Amino acid sequence: MKRIAILAGDGIGPEISQATQRVLQAVSDHHSLGLTFHPVTVGFDALRKHGSTFPDAAMQEIQTCDGIVLGPVSHNAYPPRDDGGLNPSGELRKRLDLYGNIRPARSRAGIPPRAGVPLDLIVVRENTEGFYADRNMVQGPGEMLVTEDVAIAMRKITRPACMRIAREAFRIAKGRSGRVTAVHKANVMRTSCGLFLECCRQIAAENPEIAYQEQLVDAMCALLVRAPDQHDVIVTTNMFGDILSDLASELSGSLGLAASLNAGEDRAMAQAQHGSAPDIAGQDIANPASLIGSAAMLLDWMGRRLQDKALGTAAVAIEAALEAVLSVPEQRTRDLGGKNGTAAFTDAVIAELGRGGA
Repeated sequence: MKRIAILAGDGIGPEISQATQRVLQAVSDHHSLGLTFHPVTVGFDALRKHGSTFPDAAMQEIQTCDGIVLGPVSHNAYPPRDDGGLNPSGELRKRLDLYGNIRPARSRAGIPPRAGVPLDLIVVRENTEGFYADRNMVQGPGEMLVTEDVAIAMRKITRPACMRIAREAFRIAKGRSGRVTAVHKANVMRTSCGLFLECCRQIAAENPEIAYQEQLVDAMCALLVRAPDQHDVIVTTNMFGDILSDLASELSGSLGLAASLNAGEDRAMAQAQHGSAPDIAGQDIANPASLIGSAAMLLDWMGRRLQDKALGTAAVAIEAALEAVLSVPEQRTRDLGGKNGTAAFTDAVIAELGRGGA
């Protein structure tokens, strides 16, 4: 049996997490995966019940599981950390050392790319340090208010983190077109981005079969709009990766289709790129495709780690079912011009899985 922790989150999180669990159950039945699902309360529900948006008991339960599905959380609306307002996403990335945030951006059949040029690339984002104040210090945040008029933020870049994210990018590139672009701002942040590039160049030298280039982050934003087909695997630091991946996903067709995996050595977590959208929560109109696609990435990661081919096959089946449903305009959710709500879209994906498994 393989245990999957389901963290529903806030806003539309419960709806799309339930949809994702239904798809995972269906693919588990079709491929005899033996998946079991274990709800873990985080976010506002946990705050009301336990005084923390990420209680210790949640972490203990998660550590008994083989994989994690995290629904969107409304962490911007949480109270201060000292009052129990922890960001579950940041806490899990830090505590489980989920160092690689893998974010594909791929145009889908019949859904026009925003700038007219189809995309099929992957942003490989370092996930544990950088400018992110909630995860770059052992104790205390990485930013401070020096006076009422002066705020300072610290950016942490380490050689071990840069080396392993670069290795992950080159590993992924070997299974694709064999191209890696390192994105940086070394013309301004010469020391921190300089260290990142030094590490990328070292890994590039160890993999001469991979075509390697470098781009400034501002130039990369322009190139994603103008010529996204010139790039395949983009590796970068935490904040740059967060921004570039959202841009790439929206350019590919919609952020609502943007899957994402947070991967470490021993654990991985599926997480949609988009937010919790509380304004549409509970209305059966949220698009669950991003989290469903993220769950497919989780199964693929588990398959490689556990050397279980059935998990990899199931991941491919979910992707194929998503592609089939999204290719029919009427079956899409309303944000993509279709007629389906969350539940009906999920039903259509499950039906496709049944046809594929027949």
